Amino acid sequence: MKPDFLTRRAVQLGLAALALRPPKPRPTSIPVFFAGWLTGELAPHLLALTAADTVQHVVRHGKRSDRAGLALAALSAAGFASLIATSQKARGEVESALRETLGPDYATLPADLSTPWGQLLMPFRMHDPEVVRDRNVAYAPGGKRFLLDVFRPRSPVRDAPVLLQIHGGAWTIGNKEEQGQPLMRHLTRRGWVCVAINYPLSPANRWPAHIVAAKQALAWIREHIAEYGGDPGFVAVTGGSAGGHLAALLALSQNDPALQPGFEEADTSVQACVPHYGVYDIAASSGAAESRHRLETLMARRVFAPEHRLDDYLAASPMDRISEDAPPFFVIHGKHDSLVPVEEAQEFVARLRAKSRQAVVYAELAGAQHAFDVFPSIRSAHVVRGVERFLEWVRR
Repeated sequence: MKPDFLTRRAVQLGLAALALRPPKPRPTSIPVFFAGWLTGELAPHLLALTAADTVQHVVRHGKRSDRAGLALAALSAAGFASLIATSQKARGEVESALRETLGPDYATLPADLSTPWGQLLMPFRMHDPEVVRDRNVAYAPGGKRFLLDVFRPRSPVRDAPVLLQIHGGAWTIGNKEEQGQPLMRHLTRRGWVCVAINYPLSPANRWPAHIVAAKQALAWIREHIAEYGGDPGFVAVTGGSAGGHLAALLALSQNDPALQPGFEEADTSVQACVPHYGVYDIAASSGAAESRHRLETLMARRVFAPEHRLDDYLAASPMDRISEDAPPFFVIHGKHDSLVPVEEAQEFVARLRAKSRQAVVYAELAGAQHAFDVFPSIRSAHVVRGVERFLEWVRR
């Protein structure tokens, strides 16, 4: 039975409130994340839904309209409008981060800062006639967890820059179909070749199977990507959450033979890294309570094997592998992230900037939850194009 008007408006007001002011993480972090993530990124659609439902209710009931429901509808609309305005701030936040770190050279790059409203009307439509997708290519033996997809422009290209996308999912779930789609399709339309990979998942596969597979995929790119029009000499890596961890670790453990068993001589360097809402403090060396909680409840129980020791956690932790040889980084995190606290990204960036000889750009997004870039939205559109401008700056 369909909920009545008052109930529908109360639910939407609650969702808007969760997105505007999410409670502190634990023990409600996962439901808060889902509610805040979808509400924040779909705020324009929810505002339109609220308006349509309210108009329909008034037309149907006239003077007998539910006044309490109308009041909640007004509050919900104000909340969604506030979320939309906050999402639009990403344009300035990303652009300011790039200009402040990259300096005058960056300012000469062309920049389209408009909001692509036409692309946002149907956020879950992923088909793009300009993009060809070669699915389920094996990059190593082992079955479906060792498959990748190649995204390339429909018009043939040569020596195109390459992006490697690594999905998240707490190292235990997820696949190459689910994340990074807006960024990969945007870059492909602009002449890039993009690669999205699967990798072994825990608890069936324990650390370091995840990063070894990512390096195998990178070695495959170096050997085969020219067949798809890509340039093996320029590979950038990105990913979100656990994928952000693996992307950052890939960038900070270049050519480490300990993580390349059987292919120690392969070139696993990358030219740039763009982690989104990544996990950086695997060993909890920062002393943060959230990092310690994650280490004890997830990493030690499901991702690492019981025989692993502190050195193994430190070797897996981007926070503890920073060196002056790190490639350029663009770290992106949401202030409202309920799953990986923004303070973790702040500490990682501070340590990276203290040691790295390359540019370290950091964009902290007001109102953004975890996974804000999974589908096209106002915020993700501005982030995607900011990432493009950063990568083009690195290439140049």
